[in-house]
Amino acid sequence: MQRLTDQVAVVTGAARGIGRGIASVLAAEGARVVVCDLDAELAASTAASLRAQDLDVSAVATDVTDRAAVDRMAALVVEEHGRIDILAANAGIYPIAELAAIDDRVWDRVMDVNVKGAVHAVQACLPMMVSGRYGRIVLTSSITGPVTGQAGFATYGASKAAMLGFMRSAAVELASSGVTINAVLPGNVKTPGFADTSEEHQRRMLSSIPMGYYADPEDVGWAVRFLASSEARYITGQTLIVDGGQVLPEASLPAASPR
Repeated sequence: MQRLTDQVAVVTGAARGIGRGIASVLAAEGARVVVCDLDAELAASTAASLRAQDLDVSAVATDVTDRAAVDRMAALVVEEHGRIDILAANAGIYPIAELAAIDDRVWDRVMDVNVKGAVHAVQACLPMMVSGRYGRIVLTSSITGPVTGQAGFATYGASKAAMLGFMRSAAVELASSGVTINAVLPGNVKTPGFADTSEEHQRRMLSSIPMGYYADPEDVGWAVRFLASSEARYITGQTLIVDGGQVLPEASLPAASPR
């Protein structure tokens, strides 16, 4: 694949976890990456850490639930770099709550961040992409919701499935504009958030992965990098599962020996 030299990439929720993995891969491939995150201090720290690796990375504090804030972020990126070529709409939260505990506050917060946040980011970056007749948008969905389900993840799963409904209609609308929109569907990834889940949950998830180990954030980053490439120009409205084969077994099978 051609490198991403001189392309400008915006990554939301990029201060840590999967977002940081995406940002690091895109930057290593030559893109000028803007790390966007609600946590301004951590976003700045992440950008500084990646710059120490001689990568072109900056940070902008952004609350994706605030449309005006996202619009300001996109305007700052265009003012600084003159363009936006790639958007990785990755910001997301995943509170665990059984059905009886799901109230409007929990539901609205998850939908605001995961779904509305992605929509805000797409709408803010899209005008520059359309005017240049080139753009690559990649959403971070999940296998949970679109493909699988598990107790306690009804709200999260619903939000991740909603993202794909948005993506498919957006892909049709944008098909003649030179802009593609696709999604990656990660399984279990070694992130700070996943590390906070119970040991029992982690053991259960590991046992369901045929490859026998969790993904690194960069594994998701490389999937995003492909969908963000010029070579993926004829792919839109599609999903790419990154899960070590987790959704494949017809029955519970022992995982491979950890590497």
